[in-house]
Amino acid sequence: MAADKQRIGFIGVGLMGHGMAKNLLAKGFAVTLVGHRNRAPVESLLAKGASEAMSPAEAAKTADIVLMCVTGSPQVEETVYKAGGLLEAARGDLIVVDCSTSEPDSTARIAADFAQRGTTYVDAPLTRTPKEAEEGRLNVLVGADAATFEKLRPVLSAFAENVFHVGGSGAGHKTKLFNNFLALGFASLLAEALVGAAKTGVNLEALYKLVSAGPINNGLFQMIVPNALKGDFAQMRFAIANAAKDLRYYTHMIESAGSTAFLAECIHQNLVQAVALGFGEKFVPSLIEAQAKVNGVKIGG
Repeated sequence: MAADKQRIGFIGVGLMGHGMAKNLLAKGFAVTLVGHRNRAPVESLLAKGASEAMSPAEAAKTADIVLMCVTGSPQVEETVYKAGGLLEAARGDLIVVDCSTSEPDSTARIAADFAQRGTTYVDAPLTRTPKEAEEGRLNVLVGADAATFEKLRPVLSAFAENVFHVGGSGAGHKTKLFNNFLALGFASLLAEALVGAAKTGVNLEALYKLVSAGPINNGLFQMIVPNALKGDFAQMRFAIANAAKDLRYYTHMIESAGSTAFLAECIHQNLVQAVALGFGEKFVPSLIEAQAKVNGVKIGG
């Protein structure tokens, strides 16, 4: 490790976290990770030079910055508050960064609890997919004061192509939920449109070519639709169950602010229905499969 590199604790080396930690190691950062039941990504990182701690508190004791990349607020809260959790290791020169997609109310409570012990808590959720995580090309949305952001920028840039400072504490998670509302809304719209087109006898290839040549063409459309027409629903590696969780966080945030969320509630229920139909562990493009099942048509292949 170079003398000027911060020491990193890392919690959550799953689909996204493995690529993030791998790129930190490749850029010369010392990484201490907390293992979990799936040993394959842990062993992969240990072979690249990472160290392993037995608890979040142990990882934090030797770290300047701790990164968390877990599923959502329940997992974040467990990591922070359990025996051997991060709060036990809180100190004045430690920065804890939550790269998960978490509920803003929970983030605010955790930030306040860390602040009482002098520790800075930052929300820095991610966009893009595990593919970009492995390539070091994620987007990161950082909620922090300007000085803390500058301290974190070299670390986050090790695994991110774009690092956005979106505001103070909490702004990262709020901005991420709006991003996911738009993305999952469009994915839901695609699913309903493709299944409706199939049900009414419209040629799906013709519809794809038409949209591709017009103003509503975009990267998400090209990621999902041509692959779905071939029967491949795995090109957007984000589980529907996690997507439903994110929309639940979004609707709670919007309603708590006293704003309306008519479309968000429809999108959320579309995701909930897909989970109920058994598609929860499949990826977001399988919303098309769920819609097709409900409507008695087949898409792809």
